[in-house]
Amino acid sequence: MDDTPPSSPTRRALMLGAAGAASVVSIRPALAQAAGSVMLCEIPVPDAGRAGGYVAADGTVVPAGTQGAFAPPGRPLKGEDVRRAMNGGGTLPGMDYQRSQAYLKYVSRLQRGTAGFTCFVSVQMLRR
Repeated sequence: MDDTPPSSPTRRALMLGAAGAASVVSIRPALAQAAGSVMLCEIPVPDAGRAGGYVAADGTVVPAGTQGAFAPPGRPLKGEDVRRAMNGGGTLPGMDYQRSQAYLKYVSRLQRGTAGFTCFVSVQMLRR
């Protein structure tokens, strides 16, 4: 039987160690879940509130037909494709460099409350 008083430094250290180990174990599944979410999440370009707009080279949404701007892609961008393009400085699948960069700049400008923001945050977490 343990003779250590309940409030001793040794007992507190053991209790903290147990709590720390539990938090390490719970972080790994969360990271795995985040990685799975990035593979499945989508980012509409532009979001529904600005549907029909084009994306300028700087990532802003401009009126359709604006010279030098890009029409929206035919479908939302996949989080995994965005992650790969941002990590390697490459392009999104099936797009040329300028169009890809415009869409990536649009994505990087997303703010809370905008469709695709949560997906973008997940992408950012896994980039590090």
